[in-house]
Amino acid sequence: MATGCTNGLDTGFIELGYLKVAVLGVVQGITELLPISSTAHMKIVPSLLGWRDPGTAFSAAMQAAAVAAVISYFWSDVRALVFGSVGAVVRRDFSDRHFRMAMYIALATVPLVIGGLIISKALNACNTPLRSLEVIGIASLTMALLMAIAESYCRHTRKYEDFTLKDAMIVGIAQVGALIPGVSRSGSTLTAALFRDFSREDAAKFSFLLGLPAITGAGLKEFYILYKAGIDAYAWSVLGFGLVVASISAFGAIWGLLRILERFSSWPFVAYRGLMGAFLIYAGVTGLLK
Repeated sequence: MATGCTNGLDTGFIELGYLKVAVLGVVQGITELLPISSTAHMKIVPSLLGWRDPGTAFSAAMQAAAVAAVISYFWSDVRALVFGSVGAVVRRDFSDRHFRMAMYIALATVPLVIGGLIISKALNACNTPLRSLEVIGIASLTMALLMAIAESYCRHTRKYEDFTLKDAMIVGIAQVGALIPGVSRSGSTLTAALFRDFSREDAAKFSFLLGLPAITGAGLKEFYILYKAGIDAYAWSVLGFGLVVASISAFGAIWGLLRILERFSSWPFVAYRGLMGAFLIYAGVTGLLK
């Protein structure tokens, strides 16, 4: 059985086995799509349970579960974007709203791709300081503050159909912040869309659809890296089991997020992130969590 580092890649999940990976798959699936940072929870939960860190490879590969959940939940929208865009190209109707939205999403993904290429080695390295409790805690507190400002001072009246290229690029640039552990991809994009005065539900919807190319690419890239690292069949089976569990919990997370935003706004996430950030900083400084 492999150790926590395989050819310089952090693969701690291999040592955890099926049951522990299933537990972390539930946590990862839920927190990947809620605006509360899956990275933070992948530090907190294993530490509280006395388990080793599953590693960045696990977190990145688990994004495939989020892809499956988003596509299945928003299947009608995804289908309309894909087939509507293909039909528009065939007709040469580049003013088609489905084609335009697909292009907005594609262009808004470019900043994240560039940022990811620049810092991916530092993020995936074993024992990277970017995954320290203090960094994650500060990032979580910062996002809690930004989300609170967006909730308090923005109008939340615009609809999904109102998205323009400018809106999409602003949200896409905000997505780059998710490369910093603790920021949360859904948190950064949801907050940016709220700052553009979109309704909470439509801000979340665009956040999920915008994330599809990014999390699909990141997941495929991580599978390739793991393949090149030479992990064995046991490691792949553990990872696959975690993916199945995470996919189911991610689907539930989407449903839960939309219900919370509809009934209570984003304030529950602001409070949660603020408390979590403060706890992580305290835990890092005092050595409460390893």
